[in-house]
Amino acid sequence: MPFLPSLRKGATLLDLFKAFPQTSTPLLQFHEVLLRGPSPFTEGERELIAAYVSGLNQCRYCKGVHTATAELLGVAPDWVGSASDIEAAPIEEKMKPVLQYARKLTQQATSVSQADADAIFTAGWDEAALYHTVAVTALFNFMNRLVEGVGITLDPSYIKPASERLAKGGYLPLIEMLKS
Repeated sequence: MPFLPSLRKGATLLDLFKAFPQTSTPLLQFHEVLLRGPSPFTEGERELIAAYVSGLNQCRYCKGVHTATAELLGVAPDWVGSASDIEAAPIEEKMKPVLQYARKLTQQATSVSQADADAIFTAGWDEAALYHTVAVTALFNFMNRLVEGVGITLDPSYIKPASERLAKGGYLPLIEMLKS
């Protein structure tokens, strides 16, 4: 049950966005630019980072939706969103230092170091990739706290339509949905 009395039982994040469109519209625009705009990472890789961070934060809602979205965008379903050992994970080697950085930034922001950034560069990524790692990680730490802070819970039947909508249309169509 959401903590906000104005939200119905079973409310989704979209319901919260509708309740607060003044802040939700720019937030969704930021999602679109960061997760669907130009980036060294594919859309699927950015959704993988989102799902991974959400898994670390134990945000079932975001982990569920973004895991399914990452899978629809081509990320292998074997390990999306897990907080298991990154080194043993069946993901591209090039993504491992990215997820390690996201983990450190999520779990203890002051623990990230130049060596962590250098590991991303050594894997073949550039400065834009480091920025996108940090920005996606920061965005999903924010989103996880927003979802958990207002008491939104995941109805498993919501994962499929939400992930398909995000995979096919991105985040901007949600702004139009705020008006309905």
